[in-house]
This record gives sequence, C-alpha cells and structure tokens, in this order.
Amino acid sequence: MKEQIFSLIELQNITFEMDKLTAGRVDLPQEINRLGEELESIERELKEDEQRVEMLRADHKVKETALKNSIENIKKAKSRLLEVKTNKEYEAILKEIDTINEKNGAVEDEIIHLLEEIDRAGEDLKAKESETAGRRSTCENEIRKMEKELNSIGSELKKVLKRSDETRSRTKAGLLKKFDMIKDRKGGRAVVPVWKAVCYGCHMNIPPQMYNELQRNDKLMLCPHCERIIYWEDRNTDA
Repeated sequence: MKEQIFSLIELQNITFEMDKLTAGRVDLPQEINRLGEELESIERELKEDEQRVEMLRADHKVKETALKNSIENIKKAKSRLLEVKTNKEYEAILKEIDTINEKNGAVEDEIIHLLEEIDRAGEDLKAKESETAGRRSTCENEIRKMEKELNSIGSELKKVLKRSDETRSRTKAGLLKKFDMIKDRKGGRAVVPVWKAVCYGCHMNIPPQMYNELQRNDKLMLCPHCERIIYWEDRNTDA
C-alpha cells in the first residue's frame, strides 16, 4: 500500500505542475502584454519630455530673434533723431525708443526665465532618459524570459503528461477513481500531508489514534474533516 500511496502523492504533485503550466499559458501572455504597454508608456512619456525641451528652445530662439530686431529698431530710431527738424518729432521718436526699451526689458525677463526653465527641463530629461533606459532594459529582459518560458510550456506539459500516464498506469484503478473524484470535488487538491496531527488540507487536528496509524503509511486514510486523502510527512527531516 505504501507504493500506492506514494503514487497518489506523485500524482498530486503532477497535478500541481500541470495546473501551474496551464495557468502560465494564460497569465504569461497577459503579463507580456502588460510589460509591452508599460514600455510604450515610458517611451511616450520620454518623447513628451523631449518635445517639451524642444518647444522651450524654439520659444527661446523666437524671443532672441525678436529682441535682436527690437535692438535694431532702437538703433534706427536713434539715427532718425539726427534728422528730425521739430521738437514734436524728436519727442515722438524718444517715446518710441522708450516703448521699445520697455518691451525689450519684458522680453529679456522672459528669456532669462526661459533659460532657467530649459536648464531644469534638460536636467529632468537626462534623469528621465537614465530611468527610461533602466526600465526599458528590465522590461525587455522580463519579456524575453517570459516568452522563452511560454515557448517551453508545450514541451513541459508533454513531459508532465507522460509522467502522469506512467504513474497512473502503476496505480490501482479503485485508488485512481477515488483520487480523481476527490480532486474534482476539492478544487484539484486530493492528497495532503499531515504533520503533528494537523491536516494541511483543512488545518484541523485528526484524532490521536488515527494519527498513530497514519504514521505507518500502510493503508489509505481520509481526513475525517475535509475527506481528502492524507499521508504522514516527517518534517523533522527538513530541519
């Protein structure tokens, strides 16, 4: 009977492996897609930051050009002062120059502010580029790893199914029927260990006499609480 019990334990472990592989077929593509979307998101955010810096620099260039043109206009206005013939014309040109200077002062303030903003945005962009490079590398490595794992699931399932067939072939039909029935009824977990009189399927204590008999592992026994197949597992050997 010990051999049969060990076969049932192996079948339970094989069931866990098959469930894990089957879940991987569903979960891995979803996780790969999620990482792909994350990659697109961080690349998009980086592109937006790059465009912001470019827009700031373009705005700075426009204002620098406008300031140069205004300075030229002041020079032209001052040269006209030498040609005026009346005080009225003279005062009008002076007022024009004052207006241009006032506007130039505002533009110069804007240019200084823009330069500070460009510096900050440039520093932020460098930090973002470094962060993006690191996250890109991590995502790409994770995707490659998951794709490799996903590609191997088919062959792994074949190996596990072969082990299952071999194990079932050396297990008595009556035990297999009981195992399958309990497995279907108990969410895939038909065989569970017992240690220190505690069933690890329902975490309830089993009776002392039953626990003593169970430690011999010489007959099939069911937990009186959850009705799973139980076996004694000596966990002192794991210490």
